Amino acid sequence: MKIKLTSVLVDDQDKALKFYTQVLGFVKKFDLPLGEFKWLTVVSPEEPDGAELLLEPNNNPAASTFQKAIFDQGIPLTAFVVDDIHQEYERLRKMGVEFKMEPTNMGMTTVALLNDTCGNLIQIVGIHLSHMIH
Repeated sequence: MKIKLTSVLVDDQDKALKFYTQVLGFVKKFDLPLGEFKWLTVVSPEEPDGAELLLEPNNNPAASTFQKAIFDQGIPLTAFVVDDIHQEYERLRKMGVEFKMEPTNMGMTTVALLNDTCGNLIQIVGIHLSHMIH
């Protein structure tokens, strides 16, 4: 069993595509019209055949209620791993990304929390490789 697709709820697919590609650096994989919305996925440029992230419309009332509630509670919807969290934090901050939490050492990882402008808090994670080597 493999994880091939996961999703984030977004309040605007076009705005989300712009943020996830032009700011976070993902690459568009699929952009297929489905009525009012699209099947819109992005992938890591480092793993173009890896897991896809579906930028899923939050048009379902249950979805938008859930999204707002966890955002208001400060809970990230998902997390992305980065090689150098301090470098990525500085790059994103210079692009105007709003951070709810600066890089914070959590022991085996350092994490930061950003606003994706589409209704979500996203955690970026830097793993301390020294902790992974036995």
